[in-house]
Amino acid sequence: MRPVPHNAAGDDRQPEPAKRGYQVEALAKGLRLLGLFSERRTSMKLTDMAAETGVPLPTAFRMAATLVGEGFLEQLPDGTYRPASKVLTLGFAALRSLDLVQLAEGPLRRLAEKTGETVNLGTLSEDRVTYLVRLRNNDLVTANIQVGSRLPAVNTSIGKMLLSDLDGEALEQRLTKASFSGAQGPNAIPSLARLRPVLARIRKQGWAAQDEELSHGLRSVAVPVRDARGTMVAAANVAVPSMEFTPSRLVDELLPPLRETCQEISRLLGGE
Repeated sequence: MRPVPHNAAGDDRQPEPAKRGYQVEALAKGLRLLGLFSERRTSMKLTDMAAETGVPLPTAFRMAATLVGEGFLEQLPDGTYRPASKVLTLGFAALRSLDLVQLAEGPLRRLAEKTGETVNLGTLSEDRVTYLVRLRNNDLVTANIQVGSRLPAVNTSIGKMLLSDLDGEALEQRLTKASFSGAQGPNAIPSLARLRPVLARIRKQGWAAQDEELSHGLRSVAVPVRDARGTMVAAANVAVPSMEFTPSRLVDELLPPLRETCQEISRLLGGE
């Protein structure tokens, strides 16, 4: 048996050179560049960024241009750079999602045990739903969905629930023709014009259904989760095989316990 190497401290941690061997240096430099900004230093010149990261000016320019293109930096009229809103969105969304998952997992697990059906929790990311929790019944047809999966919001009950909270301008900015394309079920909504009255109905009734829009043989119903300010931060759904649940049975049997669960999660987040 080959001996297991130990470092000088006498523990099982990998030596520092072995750790650094896995680094992507270009990514590390970009992150170090973003790390230069702080509460006191909200904008910087390119020359200062190059000097403090220790990279040549042309490299710093390419790094900054890439970060601007990806929405993490913005260039001001005087030529200086500052963090763009995507940096804040990324950080706060990650922290919020972590707290949300920790608080929601218990109530969602109890709902899954009570109903015997698949339960999901998701948030809106651009024109997609990102799945944060998935408690799957083995009978469900969509076995390829897992935590971290991103699905078209327009084809999911969670997505339509969250989209219903946006005003008309925000909806147009978020959804494009591509949002309605790709793999989908037989009842998929084909356009924003057709989606608008559906969202108006969802907004009025307070819940959203999906009837073989995501894929053949799948139905679901979703309810919002709100934080202390009443903001819709996520939605949860119960998904079922369409062969076993008619649309009316889905709503009659599974909407009430789903509502109770989402109300419980909202209270845990400080909502009413």
